[in-house]
Amino acid sequence: MAYQHKLAEKLTILNERGRGVLIRMKHIKTICTDPQLRPSFLSEKPMESAVKYINKKFPNLDPRGNVQNLSIIQKQKTEILMSLTGYYQSFIDVMEFRDHVYELLNTIDACQCFFNITVNFGFTKNYLDLIVTYTSVILMLSRIDEKKVLIGMYNCAHEMSNGTSDPSYPRLGQMILEYDHPWKKLMEEFGPHTKAVTEAVLSLQLVYPRRNLAAEQWRMAQLLSLLSVTANMLTPVSCDTIPCEYLSMETMERWIIMGFLLCHSSLSTNPNSQELWKMALRSGLYITLIRDEMLNIHKVTEDIFDGIKGYNKRIADIKECREYAIANCGAFHKEKRHFLRNAIKELTKVLEDEPGLLGPKALYVFMALAFSRDEVLWLMRHSENVPKTKTPEDYVDPQLAELLFYMERLKTLLIQYNSVLQRYHLLYLAQFDALVLNDTIQNMNVCPEEESILMTSFVSSLSTLSIKQVENGEEFDLRALRLDWLRLQAYTSVAKAPLQLKDFPDLAKIMNMIEFHTKMMDGVEALLRETSDLSTLCFYSRVYEKMFAQGCEDVTMQRYLIAFPVVCSHFSQCTHQMCPEEVVVIERKSLSLCAGFLEEISNLAGSVILEICAEQCNLDDQLLPKHCAHTISTARNKKQKKQAPKKGEVQREKPGTESLRKDRAIATNMDKLHVALSELCSTFSYWNHFTVWGHIIIPAEFLISQLETRLSKYLEGLLRQASSAVIVHCPIMHCFVSQPNENEASFKAEEYSDVSELQALAGLIGPYGLKFMTENLMWHITSQVTELKKLTTENMDILVQMRANFDKPEVMANLQNKLQASENVLKRMTIIGVILSFRTMTQATLGDVLHKHCPYLMGPIECLRDLISPDTDIKVTLGVFELASSAGLACDIDPALVSAIASMRADGSSVDEEYKLSCLLFVYIAVSLPILALDANSYYSRDYGGHHNNIHCLATAINQLSAAMFTVLNKNIEQHLKEFLLVASSTLLQLGQNVEKVESKNRDAIYLLLHMIVEESPFLSQDMLESCFPYVLMRNAYREVYKASVVTLG
Repeated sequence: MAYQHKLAEKLTILNERGRGVLIRMKHIKTICTDPQLRPSFLSEKPMESAVKYINKKFPNLDPRGNVQNLSIIQKQKTEILMSLTGYYQSFIDVMEFRDHVYELLNTIDACQCFFNITVNFGFTKNYLDLIVTYTSVILMLSRIDEKKVLIGMYNCAHEMSNGTSDPSYPRLGQMILEYDHPWKKLMEEFGPHTKAVTEAVLSLQLVYPRRNLAAEQWRMAQLLSLLSVTANMLTPVSCDTIPCEYLSMETMERWIIMGFLLCHSSLSTNPNSQELWKMALRSGLYITLIRDEMLNIHKVTEDIFDGIKGYNKRIADIKECREYAIANCGAFHKEKRHFLRNAIKELTKVLEDEPGLLGPKALYVFMALAFSRDEVLWLMRHSENVPKTKTPEDYVDPQLAELLFYMERLKTLLIQYNSVLQRYHLLYLAQFDALVLNDTIQNMNVCPEEESILMTSFVSSLSTLSIKQVENGEEFDLRALRLDWLRLQAYTSVAKAPLQLKDFPDLAKIMNMIEFHTKMMDGVEALLRETSDLSTLCFYSRVYEKMFAQGCEDVTMQRYLIAFPVVCSHFSQCTHQMCPEEVVVIERKSLSLCAGFLEEISNLAGSVILEICAEQCNLDDQLLPKHCAHTISTARNKKQKKQAPKKGEVQREKPGTESLRKDRAIATNMDKLHVALSELCSTFSYWNHFTVWGHIIIPAEFLISQLETRLSKYLEGLLRQASSAVIVHCPIMHCFVSQPNENEASFKAEEYSDVSELQALAGLIGPYGLKFMTENLMWHITSQVTELKKLTTENMDILVQMRANFDKPEVMANLQNKLQASENVLKRMTIIGVILSFRTMTQATLGDVLHKHCPYLMGPIECLRDLISPDTDIKVTLGVFELASSAGLACDIDPALVSAIASMRADGSSVDEEYKLSCLLFVYIAVSLPILALDANSYYSRDYGGHHNNIHCLATAINQLSAAMFTVLNKNIEQHLKEFLLVASSTLLQLGQNVEKVESKNRDAIYLLLHMIVEESPFLSQDMLESCFPYVLMRNAYREVYKASVVTLG
């Protein structure tokens, strides 16, 4: 008969269905309490009268009668039906779920089933879970204030549309009325089930008190320690109640609290029930219904018992337990978290060193995870509602990061060494469990046919396991065996069953152990979800973020901060297929939390890096000559025997005194900063990547992004000074150099921009970081080009004439006087040149770094770049150049600059207009070059290999900008550079006609610009230059500028 009832199957299916219904009720409550998400009909002004009428008359509504209040529904009946169908069907699901639960509970009572968590664990757990899930569904239903309106309005619209009410409406309406006072109705329903419920809950007295021990008792027992008895390190962990050892404490407390609320008569008749109940009441103040929906256990219990005659003693017990919980439970759980932090840390360290111990000690790992999960969730739900207590700090844990971190490390170890678990437990199952089970079966004096078939199949399945299956990487699936064991529990727990499981405790013990061992073969991830799922934290985001912020303030916790974003990967486990609507919202929230945590950690690291840089600058500043005056003065006074300084005068410390250590315990500011940086860098090194809702998260990328942003500030500072010629680009030394001046400068550009520094920068932020920096540089360049185009447009008429008459000196002289803003054009082009010179330097150092890291990758890229010829299709050319440029290789055309210039094209402007503007811009630059001779800083330095006002960077700007602009316009680059060379040569040759020394002072230095342009250009040659500019003038120019340089020997 027990076989026909299919109790095990129904319990399993109904529990899963109940969880889905519960989540839907929670979702509806969330939607209805959010003004932005709730159905518009509930908030519209014209609908107010209908809402009030439905609430007042529910469920006895008359949509077809002449009810004025419902006329608005008639007008919007189609929209209402479409909008409220999902809500209505969800309430139907509750009613149907209730019907199935009624039926199953009555069947279980009729079968007089036996429940004991230590014997038929799976059967008892499923039974108690069903009771709690059903109760939670009803309580959540009662918390939806708009349920009558949603149901009544839907039915009115249905009846107006179809001429008849929905068939389920009468029963559904009656159910809603019955649960206006949910606990009263629930207690009536469970009155007939008191015996079974009490028996199941009371079986926890063998488990719950043992699990609810104080941290000091754990410490004395050396719980979870693998090192307490080294001789037993390889001994497998085993006990009579394996599945009870990692059973959630909150789950047991829900069973106890709700079980004795539904069947409270046991509290008056059974002292054991009363003792277990009080113990659960003392352990905390709240239990969870679903997610962040909680039950204030003392208040609810007191309110219920207050209306029951003769329960004054129970109410006194409740008050005493509440006072005890408020006074003690905060500190009690704080100590447990403190113990678990150390215990789980030790466990992780040992298993990291010896992962082979995961086999015999797997149970310890799952116990550690379950205990830690219980304490984390207890803290979260109580931190959200801290009671009035003298020690509110007990409900705050700045060290939570460490506990979360080691939980995640243990999980990673289990997944990483899954093959170790499989190999060990396969041998355990095949060579021990199967033999013991077979002996146990043989010693049973009663064994009906159905039970015999199941148990024989157990032995057969286990005996056929082979180590080769692990070695060959085969996937195991032992779920059928575990389901059959649940069926066997149901068959043998019925009162009239021929084989009573309670009479064969050894069979229950070995099968519960086998069930755990099979999970080590194919169900590790499922067991990890059962013991360490923290997805509930998604709904305590405020408290979770607060705990994270507290961890950020504690330097010792900063290395563990990565645990907060990693835990966000759990949040996908809180959804259910019955409520797909909330998936997108929870996914977005999870990713937002994760990104927020990582950005904050990266921000901390970036701040520390900049503080270290500032501290290094301060130490460097102490070495400046101006600070030695005091030391010299002191020595001089001492030599001349002048009086010593007064006592109140502060003695300046000499540079380097911070390195003289008398006591290592005394930490300098630099020590503290380096410790903080090492802690923060450590947190990025633990997880290369992890997955949140299918998105692969790479923590290091967040740090790199922060460094990119902060180092761009360094970039802007460097280039701003270069633009104003405070520092000079030095081609010979491949760096920027600070200009000497009368006021001693503390900033030395060469120390921050030489090859080694830029190689360090490239290694630090990598190709993607330099790409980000390039985008920043291109933004500055496009800003300058925009202004240059404006200036060109303003002088367009004059430039057109100059382009046509560049070889006529008299005409050019007159036009030159009319041309405006030449200095502005050259200044902006110089800025572009400085930026592009810096980019060229960073590209070269990136290439150096990548050559060291991946030479075999760089070789093919170089070959591909070298295969490009002028005849290659421009799209192919740019594609190859983009690849080469990203690897730090120099290209004839800069693809980043091409992309930036292409994005500038104004809407509505024609290609011809853009082409004309580009040609005239380079004419503008060419005819403006002679003005540079007037600048006193335009002299050439052989030491720098450039000019003191950075005008040598014009060569880079002209070559790269022309290549990019004419590539975008699909024009011949060489042809237009030749035109530029002709105009520039003709204009500069006119400098030789000027006999005024003032104007021609730096004439020779300016001539060198032409040579630099040709030398840097892949499109021009020396022959082209000599055809328009006499070689003898260029040779004499070099002789003159080098002659002017002072050479010191010795």
